[in-house]
Amino acid sequence: MKILVTGATGYIGKRIIPLLVQNGHNVVCAVRNKQRAVSSYRDDDQIEIVEVDFLKPETFTNIPKDIDVAYYLIHSMSNTSSDFEKLEEKCAINFKSVLESTQVKQVIYLSGITNEEKLSKHLRSRKNVEEALVSNHYALTIFKAGIIVGSGSSSFEIIRDLVEKLPIMIAPKWLNTKTQPLAIRDVLAFLSKAAGDERLYNTSYDIFGPEIVTYKQMLLEFAEVRDLKRYILTVPVMTPKLSSYWLYFVTSTSYKLASNLVDSMGVQIVGKPSNINQLLHVKPMPYKEAVALAFEKIEQNSIVSSWKDSFISSGRLKEDFHKYVNVPKYGCFTDYKERAIIDVQKTTDKIWAIGGSTGWYYGTFLWKIRGYLDKMVGGIGLRRGRTSETHLEVGDALDFWRVIFADKSQKKLLLYAEMKLPGEAWLEFKIEDNILKQTATFRPRGVAGRLYWYSVLPFHGFIFKGMIDRLAS
Repeated sequence: MKILVTGATGYIGKRIIPLLVQNGHNVVCAVRNKQRAVSSYRDDDQIEIVEVDFLKPETFTNIPKDIDVAYYLIHSMSNTSSDFEKLEEKCAINFKSVLESTQVKQVIYLSGITNEEKLSKHLRSRKNVEEALVSNHYALTIFKAGIIVGSGSSSFEIIRDLVEKLPIMIAPKWLNTKTQPLAIRDVLAFLSKAAGDERLYNTSYDIFGPEIVTYKQMLLEFAEVRDLKRYILTVPVMTPKLSSYWLYFVTSTSYKLASNLVDSMGVQIVGKPSNINQLLHVKPMPYKEAVALAFEKIEQNSIVSSWKDSFISSGRLKEDFHKYVNVPKYGCFTDYKERAIIDVQKTTDKIWAIGGSTGWYYGTFLWKIRGYLDKMVGGIGLRRGRTSETHLEVGDALDFWRVIFADKSQKKLLLYAEMKLPGEAWLEFKIEDNILKQTATFRPRGVAGRLYWYSVLPFHGFIFKGMIDRLAS
């Protein structure tokens, strides 16, 4: 079959595409920017990449007409727009309109469990999208999942941060809310097995793990898997705003996402039983097994996708980040250094491993201080790290930077700063003729920007010198 996958660069999209290809399908990846498509996709004959933004009608013609099945995996957990729900609904309506002009027979939508009368804004939006996608032209299959547990998922990484950083937690009362966590492997099994299955046409199923647990139990069981002893005291007086700040300062999440998660975590997420497990021969694994499996992937450095790389974690950029690839020169301050190198491949590998657990090769403690300062003023700090220790793709998050250009064959890496700044900053590494060229560029915004540059200039002198010396050595 020919299958369209929207949200192809997202957490679920990146994981289901290889699975669909493995099952023999031809896949059309709908992305807002082709540069963000995984590089391996470009060399796969079974994968076609098209640029589509479902809020921009001029891009709709890029979708092929001979689609058999389509996955609608477009979500945003951190959109702060006042008309967020309208935008989500408009996106779904546009998607339906476009798909109705194709040969598609089935649309599969991954939603959230919405069985409670009182829903959070995002769960309510998911329910509205379900209704917007209903069509007489194609059959709609809806899967409603609860908390998804897997390496790189937002819920997994937040729980991981809390458990590994806090031996004793004084936590908000929503930790007693019940939920049914589901392993990412099981989510993908439901989604992939549903493609083309006529028994699931025009149906809706809740999909969930075998246990009903509270968030507090999830934290404690996570600690058991990690062989850690943790104590949790829940208090009734912590407001949603305080809860959001608690998550923001302790975990790797952004404040916007933390706020929306707190909003959603106050709602019980328990699924309605059905025969979907028997129909698709899926036996969801227990929570602790899902956690253990996620850590296997982390230890093997084989995390396929992470919420940190999505633009919901961004402090500044949106999907149109490609316009920042051309580094400006007029009105900018620069710090340029170059060194002769002997082993080009070794230096290239060092550049591609920079940041995260590797650090910045010189003065890493100063980078950490800069990260703490950034977080104190509402920035992202160094909390995100990096998804892979050795591999980088365009669009990946790297500490408080975003990868704007990454091409090992050209031996060039370009980063754009997402920290809070009175201006814009780029950091470029490039190797030409056995010369490593390192350029830091800052475009100031007003007087504050110029004062900022001169205030950090003394530190740049030895930080950037030390960094290039270590890279070249």
